[in-house]
Amino acid sequence: MVDTQISSLAQNLDGPTWPVKSKDETPAKYIDLSYGEALELLALKGQSADKLDLLITIMKETLAFDSPFGDMVEQTEAASIRDNPLLKNMARSVIPEDFPISLTALGADTIDFCKLESLKTLGEFAVFAQGMSQNVIIGGDFRKLLNALSNLDEATLAEILPFRRGAKGLHLVEALGQATRMTNPMPKAKEASLWFAEEFAEVKKDFTDGTGVARQLGVLGNIVLEKKVSDLIRQLIKPGSGGEVESGKPGFFKRFFKK
Repeated sequence: MVDTQISSLAQNLDGPTWPVKSKDETPAKYIDLSYGEALELLALKGQSADKLDLLITIMKETLAFDSPFGDMVEQTEAASIRDNPLLKNMARSVIPEDFPISLTALGADTIDFCKLESLKTLGEFAVFAQGMSQNVIIGGDFRKLLNALSNLDEATLAEILPFRRGAKGLHLVEALGQATRMTNPMPKAKEASLWFAEEFAEVKKDFTDGTGVARQLGVLGNIVLEKKVSDLIRQLIKPGSGGEVESGKPGFFKRFFKK
């Protein structure tokens, strides 16, 4: 089927039509091309970048990843991820691709949208955003995060992510600082303490022996916020248990002896 007109394949699927109708417009024209080369070829034919997504869909639904279409689809998708500028910028700033959306400071509407699209991590957000048609109008915190990652805007990144301006990576103290904005910060604080387990271990040690507390919280640069984060950390550490995070559930036998 590599020599079958793509428009005919699309017609068989009863889906969107393929805009190029010439007889030599077949899968064979695209199979050996890289992602960038395929985009260039479509551009020469007067087609927008989203038509490559349509072509991939046609290939998927035609032979369900059967050879040789499957090879083309897999190579194209892999190339798309490798060439994703958002993922590249995240790597430069040491922002983990698997960082949970739930630990960001995105607004409720954007969080709900990400849930609707099954976007659980920043990496999935970046791949989804890169694959969106340029004709799609987006706003709110979705656009704010997209622009911040695109331009490596540290000030905006620090608003949405637990990002420390002038440094690399994401950090526990900033995550707890963002959690204090919530009416009930403890669920998010507990999630952050588990994600940043190594940092939390250091914080627990400092708070237990009384050393390094100022060093841990001083990066926030805000005395009021430092106090809120300090109180939150002390709530996370169960008194008299070596500083372990509260599980919220009593042990099985403890229930019987609970007064």
